[in-house]
Amino acid sequence: MNAVQNALQFIQIVTSISLIVVIILQAQGQGLGNLFGSSDSMGITKTRRGLEKTLFQITVGLSIAFLANAIIQLLIQEI
Repeated sequence: MNAVQNALQFIQIVTSISLIVVIILQAQGQGLGNLFGSSDSMGITKTRRGLEKTLFQITVGLSIAFLANAIIQLLIQEI
């Protein structure tokens, strides 16, 4: 059981580092003001295309994997 916990912890670390990198890559494409929520677009929305869309989808996938791994770790820890 200890090997499984170690593997899950390693996966959690890799997932979290990957998530941080992808979020930073997304923020590089925007101004620093947009990172904190301010926007000069005055209500005009922009659709995601190309690399921006791919990074968004990767972020969602990594977030789901991070949350699922955390829940699995909690369930295994209770056993």
